[in-house]
Amino acid sequence: MASLDDTANPSGHLIGADQVQGTVVYSLAGEKLGSVEDVMIDKRSGRIAYALLSFGSFLGVGGHYYPLPWEKLKYDTEKGGYVVDVDRETLEGAPSYSDEKTATWGDDAWSRDVYMYYGVHPFWDIVPGG
Repeated sequence: MASLDDTANPSGHLIGADQVQGTVVYSLAGEKLGSVEDVMIDKRSGRIAYALLSFGSFLGVGGHYYPLPWEKLKYDTEKGGYVVDVDRETLEGAPSYSDEKTATWGDDAWSRDVYMYYGVHPFWDIVPGG
């Protein structure tokens, strides 16, 4: 049985959610875009739906959160962070929210728009029972 200490080992293919939080996200050009604030898990499928990217804040104040479809993130062991094929300009125009009250997590149309903005097919459309 794996211990909780094993969740902090970035060399394996599994990682604990608490280890994902705070991880830096880079563009393909190596520009730091922000960091993962949290992950959102789909209750029906058990899959991670989004990484919430904290972007545009100064010392954690005044920024926005950008839900990125999990499929967009690729972990780069050399960088010690995630790389996305999204540049700053694309991110600035992406669906976002400034606090939990403005996010519309229960709205499938909003979620679908987020996925489509990034050119990713929503996984719940292809998951049986989704």
